[in-house]
Amino acid sequence: MIKAMNLTKKFGDFTAVDNLNLEVSSGEIFGFLGPNGAGKTTTIKMLTGVLKPTHGDIYILGLNMKENEIKIKRGIGVVNEEPKIYSHLKGYEYLEFIMDIFQMNDSQIKKRIVELCDAFEIDYLDKMIADMSHGMKQKLVLISVLMRKPKVIFLDEPTVGLDAKSAKILKELLKKYAEQGATIFLTTHILEIAEKMCDRIAIINKGSKIAEGTMDELRKIGKYENMNLEELFLELTASSEEIKSIVEQL
Repeated sequence: MIKAMNLTKKFGDFTAVDNLNLEVSSGEIFGFLGPNGAGKTTTIKMLTGVLKPTHGDIYILGLNMKENEIKIKRGIGVVNEEPKIYSHLKGYEYLEFIMDIFQMNDSQIKKRIVELCDAFEIDYLDKMIADMSHGMKQKLVLISVLMRKPKVIFLDEPTVGLDAKSAKILKELLKKYAEQGATIFLTTHILEIAEKMCDRIAIINKGSKIAEGTMDELRKIGKYENMNLEELFLELTASSEEIKSIVEQL
């Protein structure tokens, strides 16, 4: 469902993503983790057709991105960390716009919107987007993606701005979609979420993939048998001595 081959993105002399190889199957929840500036968001932008790779190949839904960009975008959903939506629209106008873009303006979709709004306690579709909080916008974007039930869903820090109840509903809903065959590709700094939700995890640092596998496989990379994901992540991306030194200096 998602395949990246030698995926590379350079900005001038800076290499943001360096020869990245990934493969994610149908029904899998795949965690893509890394420190700030590691290349996670750049990777998602390439996988979703927002950024052109410097070189490398991308296949989504079995289709080559270079030849099928629009067809791929019809079949995927994207939730960014910072909701970028038209501030001059009302909530219901934005959802109607998305329905028209994807040519899905039918009674089934409208019924699904009502169900999702009830679940996420959205009662502000008459409100101008410009007047919405970050969390309200995040829920609106989630509805605009989940109402379509895309086969592949990309989520960049999806729980940022969500209250505890909404975050729990989203996590359970993503698990349900995966059980139904959807592919979920997510980034998060909340490593407890990744450890509990993800079937497999890849860790990227300074643009390069440094580890990939199930939790059991990741623990076998080094002497990490008894570590949780947070401890393992820090061992791979920053030494415990470095963290201790920073805290002592503060």
